[in-house]
Amino acid sequence: MWTQEASIETTATPEKIWSLFVDVPGWKQWNAGIEKIELFGAFAKGTTFSMQPPGSEPFTSTLIDVNENEAFTDETVIDDIRVVVAHCLIPLASGGTRVVYRTQIFGENAEEFGPMVAGDFPEVLAALKALAERG
Repeated sequence: MWTQEASIETTATPEKIWSLFVDVPGWKQWNAGIEKIELFGAFAKGTTFSMQPPGSEPFTSTLIDVNENEAFTDETVIDDIRVVVAHCLIPLASGGTRVVYRTQIFGENAEEFGPMVAGDFPEVLAALKALAERG
């Protein structure tokens, strides 16, 4: 198993960040690693979405846990690799939010696969913060 955590603090509220999370087609505004994305239903546990990184084949992920304004977790299975990413919103005393991405990768090649999956998370979080704080 391979694990990694990336986080950032923002002045935006958890509700503001959540509104960006549930706008799945809008993820392309703050995640340069997405060329195409499509959600197949409501933003709820059990719903799937298809995501295509630039220059790669699309893959399907499933929302395995969704707690409004708190966190969502998605799971992607590709061959013998299972990727689970929890996207957590932790309210700060200042009124802002700590946004945390916790990644777990299971499978024989998890160590190799991990940096490809989560390597851009600091940049993704910075872009999410910038968008959320623009208002």
